[in-house]
Amino acid sequence: MSHTKRLLSLSTALAIAVPSLAFAEPSAELIEAAKKEGMLTTIALPHDWCGYGEVIASFKAKYPEIQVNELNPDAGSADEIEAIKANKDNKGPQSPDVIDVGLSFGPSAKAEGLLQPYKVSTWDEIPDTIKDPEGYWYGDYYGVMSFFVNKDLVENTPKDWADLLKPEYSGQVALAGDPRASNQAILGVLAAGLGKDAKAGKEAGEAGLAYFAEMNKAGNFVPVIGKSGTLAQGSTPIIIAWDYNALGWAKTLNGNPPTEVVVPEKGVLAGVYVQAISAYAPHPNAAKLWMEHLYSDEGQLGWLKGYCHPARFNAMVKAGKIPQDLIDALPPAESYEKAYFPTLEEVDANNAAVTGAWDSVVGANVQ
Repeated sequence: MSHTKRLLSLSTALAIAVPSLAFAEPSAELIEAAKKEGMLTTIALPHDWCGYGEVIASFKAKYPEIQVNELNPDAGSADEIEAIKANKDNKGPQSPDVIDVGLSFGPSAKAEGLLQPYKVSTWDEIPDTIKDPEGYWYGDYYGVMSFFVNKDLVENTPKDWADLLKPEYSGQVALAGDPRASNQAILGVLAAGLGKDAKAGKEAGEAGLAYFAEMNKAGNFVPVIGKSGTLAQGSTPIIIAWDYNALGWAKTLNGNPPTEVVVPEKGVLAGVYVQAISAYAPHPNAAKLWMEHLYSDEGQLGWLKGYCHPARFNAMVKAGKIPQDLIDALPPAESYEKAYFPTLEEVDANNAAVTGAWDSVVGANVQ
């Protein structure tokens, strides 16, 4: 089976949408209205996450009249929601227009009245399983949970979740966020629970908490938010993170130190992120234009260059729009074949279990 076909077959978990191959472009009216607003405020978009640096740069190049105001690149999903709430009555530069959050945060933000609906021109190519039918939130990309390893400091690369509990990894393992607020870290706990054969949802959340409590007690867990810098400095030689972040960091570090990215053998968790526009967006037209950019072929390929599987991946593969070199740059397709896509209910139940009991069960203050 060809690499492309394999990738297609493994991502049918995302329910392939029938591609409408119409050339989709934002309307002249929308572009004009966005230029008049002259600004777009984003939040929580680190440039080395999913190729965002290049995606933002290409938006600026396309629309030089729109200034991109980037708030708090290192914020977690919960912080993004708080930023909307805190700035409801404020049309100033601290009020985000758009958010990019973990799957479970989309429906909860919609329920709280924090989002406004918008359907991009390529809407039909976003799989139904990862979008709100009314257009309040929509899946943008997904990846799988992986281990990012500093090979200067870690002689034996861990292959699975059970390995991380071994004495040889004392003081070496970190999460890429605070599990009380960061979607990536919360799902890192869920993945560990799946690695213990627990059922996705509350059960896996609780099993994951027990796993991290054991790791913390053994002295292997480091309560530091892991990123490329902490890995290079040696304070977090092993980081549990999305594959696209690990691959992006590896590219940035460029062999100094040498690194390895491992998709675990068990508990391969796929995580979908979603986009949405704030109900209180000071620049609603710029926000819509940003969404058009993200879901255009150019935007989707920008994420793929950042090692993410974009939402329109299946439709674009079918339409022959994805260069082979981008597919070849991803870890082998086999790594994704075991990937489990949790339902929204499972993600929610896990989220509640982990954020509610991390302090009491694990007791490590990650910062």
